[in-house]
Amino acid sequence: MPSRTEHYMAADSTVPPQRKLVDEMRRLVAALAIEDRVRLLTGATAWTLHELPSIGLRSLAVSDGPIGVRGTGDSLPSAQMPAPSAMAATWDEEVLGALGVLMASEARRKQVDVVLAPVVNLQRTPVGGRHFECFSEDPLLTGLMAVAFVRAVQAAGVGACVKHYLGNESETDRTSYIARIDRRTMREVYLAPFERVVLDAGVWTVMAAYNGLDDGTESGPATEHHGLLTSILKQEWGFEGLVMSDWQATKTTEESALAGLDLVMPGPGGPWGEALLAAVRSGRVPESVVDDKVARVLAVAQRAGALSGRPGQIEPYRVPGGLPEPDAPEVRGLLRSVAARSTVVLRNEDALLPVVAEGLRTIALIGDNALDPFVQGGGSAHVVAPHQPDLPAALREAFPTAEVTAHPGGATRRHLPLALHDVVPGGFTVRALDAAGGVLEERHHDAPWDGWLRALPTGTAEVTVGADLRLAEPGRHVVELCVVGAHRASVGQALVSASDHRAGSEVVLDGSAGHPAGTSHPVDVASPATVPVTATLQVVDAAGFGRFARLEVRHRAPSTAPTGDELTAAVQAARAADLAVVVVGTNPEVESEGWDRRDLALPGAQDEFVRRVAAANPRTVVVVNAGAPVLLPWLDEVPAVLWWWLPGQEGAGALADVLAGAVEPGGRLPWTLPASAEDVPVPDAVPVDGVVRYAEGTDVGHRAWDRLGRSPAREFGFGLGYGAWEYGEMTAGAWSDSAGVIVTVEIANVADRPSREVVQVYLEPPAADPRRPVRWLGGFTGAEVAPGERASVQVAVPPRAFQVWDEDGPGWRTPAGRYRLRAGRSSRDLRATTVVDVPLT
Repeated sequence: MPSRTEHYMAADSTVPPQRKLVDEMRRLVAALAIEDRVRLLTGATAWTLHELPSIGLRSLAVSDGPIGVRGTGDSLPSAQMPAPSAMAATWDEEVLGALGVLMASEARRKQVDVVLAPVVNLQRTPVGGRHFECFSEDPLLTGLMAVAFVRAVQAAGVGACVKHYLGNESETDRTSYIARIDRRTMREVYLAPFERVVLDAGVWTVMAAYNGLDDGTESGPATEHHGLLTSILKQEWGFEGLVMSDWQATKTTEESALAGLDLVMPGPGGPWGEALLAAVRSGRVPESVVDDKVARVLAVAQRAGALSGRPGQIEPYRVPGGLPEPDAPEVRGLLRSVAARSTVVLRNEDALLPVVAEGLRTIALIGDNALDPFVQGGGSAHVVAPHQPDLPAALREAFPTAEVTAHPGGATRRHLPLALHDVVPGGFTVRALDAAGGVLEERHHDAPWDGWLRALPTGTAEVTVGADLRLAEPGRHVVELCVVGAHRASVGQALVSASDHRAGSEVVLDGSAGHPAGTSHPVDVASPATVPVTATLQVVDAAGFGRFARLEVRHRAPSTAPTGDELTAAVQAARAADLAVVVVGTNPEVESEGWDRRDLALPGAQDEFVRRVAAANPRTVVVVNAGAPVLLPWLDEVPAVLWWWLPGQEGAGALADVLAGAVEPGGRLPWTLPASAEDVPVPDAVPVDGVVRYAEGTDVGHRAWDRLGRSPAREFGFGLGYGAWEYGEMTAGAWSDSAGVIVTVEIANVADRPSREVVQVYLEPPAADPRRPVRWLGGFTGAEVAPGERASVQVAVPPRAFQVWDEDGPGWRTPAGRYRLRAGRSSRDLRATTVVDVPLT
């Protein structure tokens, strides 16, 4: 088995001296009463751990955080980063480091000790609900991005939590399915990013997933899997951090405690507490097992500055001065730059991009996503940004001499828009009632309001909500009420929706609390009027997720009702414009935690209006606003196509910079874009008899496309940028057991502007082997090259890239033979080749 110091990369990789710190904490643990020790192993609340004044321990705070720090219940806005898939599209570790620094700054500003990020599960299937929240379909790219991010976060004294360990590549039945992964596939593919982050970044915490794992040796929930948590993570890799559960994932006491889980989240309550204390006192769980868990909790507290070491004295959270706000110029500048650099050029015929501003008089901006961009996916990754992107304004700023007109082109969402400016002054009146109907509290929420009611008074049995909706124009208005749990909801005198079904924590786990179902009701008025909206709502007790009530009020005025003329108007505007920019994409109803997508099609009639606009204007740029792959049947029929991702708060300015050529859209696809749904190697991850079988083995993502010989719309690693590149000689240095091989590739930028190339190196095995991929990513390097200049680019291909996991032997081994190394612009555009001989050892 590999030792803890057998790192993936060269000798500059370092791991914090965690073992010594944990040993010190074990000496401190010995003086604690067993009741105090056990109490520390379950959360105090949904987002905090218990304090212990006797040893100077303040409460630790954790927060969701893949694209920003949500906080622990505050209403402060957060810096909203591009989605992780967009981050990975930069193929740039320095960019991930910069975002890690920002994440740590945001955590300190919000008094958070551990950020629950990054997600290093792989994008095994394009329909996965949290696809956008993952970096890539490739284990190497995922691991390198995650290491850079974690190192930067933790260097600032904030912990990272890598998740979800292991096999959490699907949202369908995610709390109950068993991922069946053979040991070789598990080691070479799905464990690889976790191993890299543990060994190369010294991550402080790891989150055990909801699902179970069957590796052929042991089968059980991730929170109870001894082989996963103890044998591999703690013993083989020497992990000295703590393992926490995903929220409400732990169902047992002894099994999970003995398997290696250290912290049950959230609290209070859960399966440990008094039950674990009884198990220790009876001898069913050794006291030493508890001591090890407590030492790990205290070690994280020490690193985060939450342990003063002075009995009876709790140090308050120290917030450094000068931390930038999420709308500070330096924050906005970084996020704008990253969103622009992550944008991928999928097509650019006749050099339509970047757009020449000279002589440009009119721009027709078209699409529902152009007027209301989808900037972040749904679920626990959601943060409230300081502002929302305004794409028309951004284009007017980038092209000041052009008139910009905006046209929706047609509806793409099932739900109506939230009632933002249609609620009369005074907003929503909310009353918390006790079981007898007495008013415990009355509060008011000004519009816009997202319809979440939290922090309710103790004893609240139900909640009433009332507001007057302004119907400012004559005609048929439609009001939609979206509710969770038991309720009665009315518009005027009409009872619109009612249910006696009482909801519980399942509505959080399946995503329906964030996206409640709605019931629509028409209201006809002859002149401007107001109509009351009232609802009585169940208070949902979601256990560790807290207690809340939920109501969304949505409204569509007659003038915004779809008539079928929106597309015609958009096409006419495109025909009259010098440039048409069509923004298509998904939305929060499509991409979210809690469910997997039904298909890969763009919602609504977006494919039709792309074709019609492109036919009307030969200067059409299509922008795809989505986190996960969608089918683009018109991709090779339109002049220019950009993949804009879920770009975060600065997405509008970033897209304007890309179109104007102020920043190169240097992104490369971190996943494969299918041409048809039938070609997708893993079309879904729906459990069969409770099991998701990883039957494709090590052929994940682009590896499977190569194995099957199928042609995607755009392959893994694809991205045109604004440069033009020639590849020259490729050479390989001598093989080293400790460092692998250094590959040198000569490239030249033959364009008339500076550009960044991502030189990608792929390996092919000495002989065909059904257990090894046909080809796999071994390393990559980015290079900035001036126009007309050449560069000699070095790419490190580490020993692990050549290794396989021997299930019947000593573990990792390096098969001898002549490997072919191929360099190029993507997994299919390979322009240079060399070989390296690996000797028999």
